[in-house]
Amino acid sequence: MAAPNKGKTPAKKPAGGGGPAKKKGKPASSRYEISGNSIKRKNKSCPKCGAGTTLANHKDRRTCGKCGYMERN
Repeated sequence: MAAPNKGKTPAKKPAGGGGPAKKKGKPASSRYEISGNSIKRKNKSCPKCGAGTTLANHKDRRTCGKCGYMERN
């Protein structure tokens, strides 16, 4: 029977495969339209959550990632 690992450094984990890969999103500049001194959001705001949350554009619908609100195109 092997002795427990008391007072020693823990065993190293095998290299690679640490979990799901991090997704790369769109840059913030692609979500806004700048004209003169005004800035306008390209996506529509969620009617339930308010002006701080925008709806994601999909092929056939718009959805809110916060509350789940959905509207068809």
